Amino acid sequence: MMKFPGFSKSADNSKPAKKAPKKSLFRRINDWLHLWLGLISGTVVLIVSVTGCLYVFEKEISDLIKPYKFVTPQEKSYLLPSVMKEKAERYLEGVLPDSVEPNLYGVQYFSRDRSAIIAYNHPEHEYTMIYMDPYDGTVLAEQYLKHDFFRIVLMGHYYLWLPPDIGQPVVAVSILVFVILLITGMVMWWPKNLNKANFDKSFKIKWKASFKRVNYDLHNVLGFYFLTLSLILALTGLVWGFEWFSRSYYWALTGGEKLPEWERVVSDTTRTYNGSANPLDAVWLQMLKEYDGRGGDVGLQFPRDNKGAISFNYNPRPGTYYKRENRNFDQHTLKEIPGNNELYDQKFEEASVGRKIYRMNYDIHVGAVLGLPGKILAFFASLVCASLPVTGFLVWWGKRKKGKKKTTAAQRKSGRTDKQVLNTTLQ
Repeated sequence: MMKFPGFSKSADNSKPAKKAPKKSLFRRINDWLHLWLGLISGTVVLIVSVTGCLYVFEKEISDLIKPYKFVTPQEKSYLLPSVMKEKAERYLEGVLPDSVEPNLYGVQYFSRDRSAIIAYNHPEHEYTMIYMDPYDGTVLAEQYLKHDFFRIVLMGHYYLWLPPDIGQPVVAVSILVFVILLITGMVMWWPKNLNKANFDKSFKIKWKASFKRVNYDLHNVLGFYFLTLSLILALTGLVWGFEWFSRSYYWALTGGEKLPEWERVVSDTTRTYNGSANPLDAVWLQMLKEYDGRGGDVGLQFPRDNKGAISFNYNPRPGTYYKRENRNFDQHTLKEIPGNNELYDQKFEEASVGRKIYRMNYDIHVGAVLGLPGKILAFFASLVCASLPVTGFLVWWGKRKKGKKKTTAAQRKSGRTDKQVLNTTLQ
């Protein structure tokens, strides 16, 4: 049999390899954005997601490890706010330097088996909470929030433990990029057809496969299943990230309304209080008549200066914030002052659907709006968000190493340079 140079028997029987269909320009741009935006923002998304996981159950864990948050319930009324304020000031006489006057923010009462809290600003430790027995005013503990574990976690979530002017924009931009990554990831995930092979690849994790395949499935499949929850976490977080986003979000929810500005409520300084009872107690007793028997948490914010108002707050659903009611009173006349922010001074039940959703933003973000099941969902969604940068990086790194091996093998076989082989591969 005649043989021709450059041909062999194996070459005669071989079939030309099928070329993979070329991706559209849109898909190439989408994939490129997903890769490089993911590499750029991955570390920040990982930190924000892990700290979010840790913070979800902050209240539940704090209740377990901080016994001073509880008291023995008694069959008598709580001490009046003025009495609690006086006892806290007396306690701080031996804690603060003589030159520093205690500037107490207010007192918050909870259920009958929980201690009350009075907060103030410590000159060294900053925001500080004094836990007190609401029945006799005994100081149970003093907590410097600056040194609290969960506060440190929260500062990482907000600012990456950097100065706020630096960390907050970095976090906000990274989360905005993460939203883009979720969308581009969905485009990459979308199967061309749902035959059995594509169905299994898109919706199932092949646990018995190699590490690379399992890692790819964790990134691809979990990313799809938690896409909606991840978008909710990211978008509700962006409300605090960008003022323009917060305004646009409110505008979209309310059908074109402008986000109300917060303005300080002030008392009439031309009047002098002439009542016999302490003004704090007078407001408190008046509010108790209206809210007695309704359950929930109640509190009173002290006026910070001669212009300040006395503010009463009521929360019918402890553990959440969206139903919270605020009412303000002139410290000199005790007359109720209309609030200057119609969004939060309006009762939740009377608000429009858009305003209700906006007020629920924090509770949606942490899952508290659905109670414990919602927090569990938020925890796992944050966990998946934290895994995506890691699994995505491993997918990219594995392809990068595989590409280098192919290039080296082709170079040895053909004797060509790395550059020549790489150019041929990319064509």
